[in-house]
Amino acid sequence: MKRRALFLTAWLGLSSILGGASMTGVAANSAANHQSDMQVMRQTEQPQNNAPVWRRYAPDGNIPPRQPGARAGVLIQASGETWRQIRNGPVTLIGGLLLILVPIVIAVFYALNGPLKLHGQPSGRLVQRFTYWERIIHWSTAITFVVLAVTGVLMFFGRYVLIPIIGYTGFSWFAALSKNVHNIVGPLFIFCVACMFVMFARENLWRRIDWEWVKKAPQVLTGKGHAPSGKYNAAEKGWFWGGVALLGLVVGISGLILDFPNFAQTRETMQIANIVHGVGALLFIAASLGHIYMGTIGTEGAYEAMRTGKVDETWAKEHHALWLDEVKS
Repeated sequence: MKRRALFLTAWLGLSSILGGASMTGVAANSAANHQSDMQVMRQTEQPQNNAPVWRRYAPDGNIPPRQPGARAGVLIQASGETWRQIRNGPVTLIGGLLLILVPIVIAVFYALNGPLKLHGQPSGRLVQRFTYWERIIHWSTAITFVVLAVTGVLMFFGRYVLIPIIGYTGFSWFAALSKNVHNIVGPLFIFCVACMFVMFARENLWRRIDWEWVKKAPQVLTGKGHAPSGKYNAAEKGWFWGGVALLGLVVGISGLILDFPNFAQTRETMQIANIVHGVGALLFIAASLGHIYMGTIGTEGAYEAMRTGKVDETWAKEHHALWLDEVKS
């Protein structure tokens, strides 16, 4: 029994020595690695710059790709900072100012001139201006556009406006909801724009007579004169080709690139598409405010034309005399 107790005591003592040496070795290695990392960190020229540490593990900025895909092995994507500076810098600043200044200009214009009123008395005779399907396509495009504009503005500027009011948690709910609604409604808007282009393009072709409207635009817009035009005047054609067609194409293509990131596009492509989409959308929204103004409170009788599809003959004669002549003939 004495021999067995002596052997057990010796074995426990040896195990303690070896275990302590092992733990000491692990601690020493950990401390050495930490000290090495700290030495690498101290070599940096800028405070809190971890680039040398990254280069230690990925000298060429790349790591072996774990899954197939474009740029799957990129560890440091430097163009992301450039995108962030552009998106959060001039695009946000200039775009925000644009969305503030345009409504102010419209409000001042309305205060000085008021709505465009008819100079003659309504005749009581109605003329069909828009068909049922034309109104369906127009309102479908308008509604989806408004949904995209509201959700897009919330995502773009919400952090600056909503976070101070409802906090980070509240804004996260708004941002997540806006993103999902935006992504779902986007393709539907593209479909509506395509239908609108097919339905309205022919009558929006430019005609030589439209230059007369452009020359008299100040008098026409302030209600001090008239200019002959077909079914659509020069301003409406400008909105159709510059807004619906061009900007619709820009935000549509860039939006699809962002909405479906599973077609092997790189991060750089997504970042470029994001900037193009943001700039195009901000211009689209700003231009649409002028169109909405002229189609509602800015021109007497314009809203009724798109709501009911019919206009008074006096309204048609004052705003679209050439079109009225074609309808009568």
